[in-house]
Amino acid sequence: MKDKYLLEDVSDNNFSLITDYDGNDEHAFDVNVKSGEILPVLPLRNMVLFPGVFLPITVGRKTSLKLVRDAEKKNKDIAVVCQRSAQIEDPKLEDLHAIGTVGRIVRVLEMPDQTTTVILQGMKRMQLKDIIEIHPYLKGEIELLNEEIPNKDDKEFQALVETCKDLTMRYIKSSDIMHQDSTFAIKNISNSMFLVNFICSNLPFKKDEKMDLLAINSLRERTYHLLEILNREVQLAEIKASIQMRAREDIDQQQREYFLQQQIKTIQDELGGGGQEQEIEEMRQKAEKMRWNTEVRETFMKELAKLERTHPQSPDFSVQLNYLQTMLNLPWGTYTTDNLNLKNAEKTLNKDHYGLEKVKERILEHLAVLKLKGDMKSPIICLYGPPGVGKTSLGKSIASALKRKYVRMSLGGVHDEAEIRGHRKTYIGAMPGRIIKSLIKAGASNPVFILDEIDKVSADRQGDPSSALLEVLDPEQNTAFHDNFLDVDYDLSKVLFIATANNLNTIPGPLLDRMELIEVSGYITEEKIEIARKHLLPKELEANGLNKTDIKFPKETLEAIIESYTRESGVRELEKKIGKILRKSARQYATDGYFAKKEIKPSDLYDFLGAPEYTRDKYQGNDYAGVVTGLAWTAVGGEILFVETSLSRGKGERLTLTGNLGDVMKESAMLALEYIKAHASILNLEEDIFENWNIHIHVPEGAIPKDGPSAGITMATSLASALTQRKVKANIAMTGEITLRGKVLPVGGIKEKILAAKRAGIKEIIMSSENKKNIDEIQDIYLKGLTFHYVNDVKEVFAIALTNEKVSDAIDLSVKKPSQE
Repeated sequence: MKDKYLLEDVSDNNFSLITDYDGNDEHAFDVNVKSGEILPVLPLRNMVLFPGVFLPITVGRKTSLKLVRDAEKKNKDIAVVCQRSAQIEDPKLEDLHAIGTVGRIVRVLEMPDQTTTVILQGMKRMQLKDIIEIHPYLKGEIELLNEEIPNKDDKEFQALVETCKDLTMRYIKSSDIMHQDSTFAIKNISNSMFLVNFICSNLPFKKDEKMDLLAINSLRERTYHLLEILNREVQLAEIKASIQMRAREDIDQQQREYFLQQQIKTIQDELGGGGQEQEIEEMRQKAEKMRWNTEVRETFMKELAKLERTHPQSPDFSVQLNYLQTMLNLPWGTYTTDNLNLKNAEKTLNKDHYGLEKVKERILEHLAVLKLKGDMKSPIICLYGPPGVGKTSLGKSIASALKRKYVRMSLGGVHDEAEIRGHRKTYIGAMPGRIIKSLIKAGASNPVFILDEIDKVSADRQGDPSSALLEVLDPEQNTAFHDNFLDVDYDLSKVLFIATANNLNTIPGPLLDRMELIEVSGYITEEKIEIARKHLLPKELEANGLNKTDIKFPKETLEAIIESYTRESGVRELEKKIGKILRKSARQYATDGYFAKKEIKPSDLYDFLGAPEYTRDKYQGNDYAGVVTGLAWTAVGGEILFVETSLSRGKGERLTLTGNLGDVMKESAMLALEYIKAHASILNLEEDIFENWNIHIHVPEGAIPKDGPSAGITMATSLASALTQRKVKANIAMTGEITLRGKVLPVGGIKEKILAAKRAGIKEIIMSSENKKNIDEIQDIYLKGLTFHYVNDVKEVFAIALTNEKVSDAIDLSVKKPSQE
């Protein structure tokens, strides 16, 4: 047997010592160890020793160092196994892999950095059966494992080994982990078993994969498994190399294109022209056809000349080019032709929206004047009202009726003045304002322009957009609207501006003054049913992929949805509920192939929408003294509220107010009490009643904030009822502000309050006589079944609202004077 050592740097873990043998594989590494013997056990971290391979390891643990010293002195073989986890310092049997290798210590080297390096030679595979001793180092019982080695004449096995060899060479060339010199070692190993074991030991596979290879008894099977791993690793290495090469080529290509472009620009500069020259000439020709006045034309030609003098590489070039393109793209003097057929316009408006008579009337008036005069300044309309009543969608209908372009600009959350007026073009990234950009988008100078949510514009350190809107919405000024970016006047007088708002209180006064206000109030139940039938149902059926005949909603079902599942002035929530029902029906059809309910009845709503979300506000009767029904306005429409007054014996020094009331509402309560104190005689009250009874006023629901003067007469009537213990007239509600003199002042939100009263089953309403004009403007359909009492003084309210009948459990409020002896 001939030995030949190839010794590499032992500190380098990427390349081990190997031995090349020309002898017989089966007896190359016979050991003087038998199965069942006890051998010292050397645990390795993340390293696996294979038979025939020389492996340098650095010994750090004191126990391992002692083991190495003893084994070297006695010239004894050791059991080399790998730890399952590298972090364990003192491994036990369960922390070690069972399969290992009988190893021989070839040399122990003391390194310059004070560490000890041991060169191990793998001899024969073995299995660790048990750990017998722990101190001074691990000793264990081993069992030798036999190798199943193919015959030398096995051509298939030789081809398999050669394939592994070729793949290993390819891997070393593609990988940046392995030394390229490793190919020399691979070429010089002629023994198949040692070649396979050398590759298994030295290539950077995972530790667990190496253990799998070591555990295979058959060399042929081990080689097949190695081939699979090599194939994977070679592919990964080549893909990585390919990606790196492509990235390098990409950068080279970009650099090449950059240099070529620079050369082209230099040649064009030398010849006196380039691509931008052609673009400038095209802009000049387009400018000749524009309908500009003298000032605008002169400004454009001056800026165009400035562009010609600007170097294309200068940052100012793109800014200047953007400015000129904006001027050319604006629809100067371009107007669409209005459709002045009043009957057709009325038909279009009625088709798209149910109700909204005031708005439709105002649009038709505008069309009529335009038809007679031929030219006029467009009005600036502000539609205000609760959410979901159709304010925004009305703009589309108006544009459709007039045959004009439609543009919408949402102002919700806009807080920068430049959003309206634009930035000066001297700034980097300057742009025109949204008014000018919207006109470019529309392509005409007379679109219907929706300014959505104008009440939600906010001001901050960047300016006040609502102030910038003053110029836009003033018919006397918007003939010459000045955008900072454009820097020339633009005529907006032909634009039909329609603003929408939920609350007028947040709109600044000067801006409000420039708009024509039209209230779009809430709908009554009958109107909502018609809107659902004519508009919402067809829209939602189409949106959910259903035919018009697939699902039917009777009127009583729509009414049940409106009353029990929505609480709103508009129909947005109603649309969502209809959509929810149709989605569930569509799912059921898609799953089972048929509709379980082709007609949705009120009794079916629980299955589709769950339990009713709202109970209808109902009048609660007049059995209790001090409980009076008032009418309130909220952002989602009108509601009824109950004012409750209770009395308790005391010193009469305290008025308690509860129900989350605002300052104005608290003042109304105090005003009402002071008026009754001053006019106790009209209610036949004993004067000392206020000194012996404490008064508590409560307005349910306590969690909802309430404010406003509308409950003034309601609170006065509640106090009067409690102090006299007289019943309040049945089915009556009231709204009105009170003064200290007892005058009843008008309040707002009358239509919403009337709708709330009708929903609750109220029959009579008391209000200020000055509110009669509001009632006269309301259609008769809203007033049906209601009786109105118009009053000027609280005395009249008491006369109408209080009956002479005492409540059944009336409190005796008389004060018993002490008897005199």
